[in-house]
Amino acid sequence: QSNYTSLHGFILLGFSDHPKLEMVLSGVVTIFYLITLMGNTAIIVASLLDSHLHTPMYFFLRNLSFLDLCFTTGIIPQMLVNLWGPDKTISYVGCVIQLYVNMCLGSTECLLLAVMSCDCFIAICKPLHYLVIMKPHLCLKMVIMVWGISLACSVVLCKLTLNLPRCRINLMDHFLCELPAMVKIACIDTRTVEMSVFALGVVFVLTPLLLILTSYGFFAHAVLRMKSKAGQRKAINTCGSHLTVVTILYGCVIVVYLQPGNSASKDQGKFFTLFYTIIIPSLNPLIYTLRNKDMKDALKKLVKVAYASAKM
Repeated sequence: QSNYTSLHGFILLGFSDHPKLEMVLSGVVTIFYLITLMGNTAIIVASLLDSHLHTPMYFFLRNLSFLDLCFTTGIIPQMLVNLWGPDKTISYVGCVIQLYVNMCLGSTECLLLAVMSCDCFIAICKPLHYLVIMKPHLCLKMVIMVWGISLACSVVLCKLTLNLPRCRINLMDHFLCELPAMVKIACIDTRTVEMSVFALGVVFVLTPLLLILTSYGFFAHAVLRMKSKAGQRKAINTCGSHLTVVTILYGCVIVVYLQPGNSASKDQGKFFTLFYTIIIPSLNPLIYTLRNKDMKDALKKLVKVAYASAKM
């Protein structure tokens, strides 16, 4: 077979067999994208303007919101073009960008959530030492480390995937250039790449998940020892939102990337991909603000300032 790899682009089949479903999905994606843009931008601006929110917890939350903005903006516009329009093609360069964005920013979010769980653990279990341990320069180093590790690993994995020969096959049964979908259209044995994906999945998914669950075990023990009901309620509200995001995100990623032999059905994989690329980034602002009194107060101040400026 020819070792030819098309540089002219790919055809993303998406849900071509269900045009009505594609129309519904395009509308849903558009709505959630707008929610993601407005919600995460509001969190970043409100936490920067309110001096009470200049703490490690909100520093990590700002990074998460910025990450979600980059993640969705790098993927959704091209996805909407493919869903709305009759032309399902995507250029080779556009596909490469989608692949790198999906791998790098997705793995960064998994690691960042693990860092946030450590921050939550220290805040609850070591409250008197919290500001001494979580110094600004340490928080900055942790974020830089997370971004650096994710970028390096995504470059290696994406390069392996892009170098796979596809023998003139450019039909991809997906609505975006995701790594499992690109591996499936390779015309050689892909077990090496699949094992690499699984190994990195253990590093970026299972290891952070184990760290998060361990920290929440200590967290639950510390909360149960609290005598104050108000303190218990505040602790649960502080970390309950984080646990909600973790459960949804890691569950979807495990289904898509860590099932042996791609045992998930093709449509099941598409829906889970849609969930962690579209739904979760839009839910993050709602989860972290509706259960957080300080953030709600900061957003109210932001709305008042915006209203006063508009009135003037």
